[in-house]
Amino acid sequence: MFERFTKDARAVVMGAVEQAEGAGSVDAEHLLLALLDREASRASFALAALGLAERGDAVREALGEARRRAGLSQADAEALAGLGIDVSEIVARVEEVHGVGAMSGDRKEKGWWSGRRSFGRGAKEILEKALRIAVARRDRHVGDEHILLALTVRPGVPGEVLADHGVTYESVVRVLYGGGEAKAG
Repeated sequence: MFERFTKDARAVVMGAVEQAEGAGSVDAEHLLLALLDREASRASFALAALGLAERGDAVREALGEARRRAGLSQADAEALAGLGIDVSEIVARVEEVHGVGAMSGDRKEKGWWSGRRSFGRGAKEILEKALRIAVARRDRHVGDEHILLALTVRPGVPGEVLADHGVTYESVVRVLYGGGEAKAG
């Protein structure tokens, strides 16, 4: 699949691997973090045009908070609250006993993994969706803009965080292609 990826898309994947240092596997949030670090690419242009370049720290903070909640999105936490489960209280109690970030799943010890880092289901789904978006647009290659578009349509923390900051599939399409596009499903 990676043979169709542009230099920028490959850089995002490699950046995600670096972002996942200390984590069990590369996941969708690592792809988003890698996109935030990019410069002079189609995705970085779109993010800057949508005002996210200067709000990157807020996005990183929101992703960190979700990681502290064991990867639960804000919508998940609100749904649990509707059932009488206070996720914030659970996180506080776990961190009180085991330390801050205990629910994040990050591995503190270095060198636990030898060889290449594996890709989690979320990251794989994003990369597959990026390929599908590129094919649907009749683009010959998968660029980092396709990865960004895939992140906006997949349910979960990265898509929720992007939407909270005004970055949706429709807004990215409008910036990159001038609008008038149907939503990717």
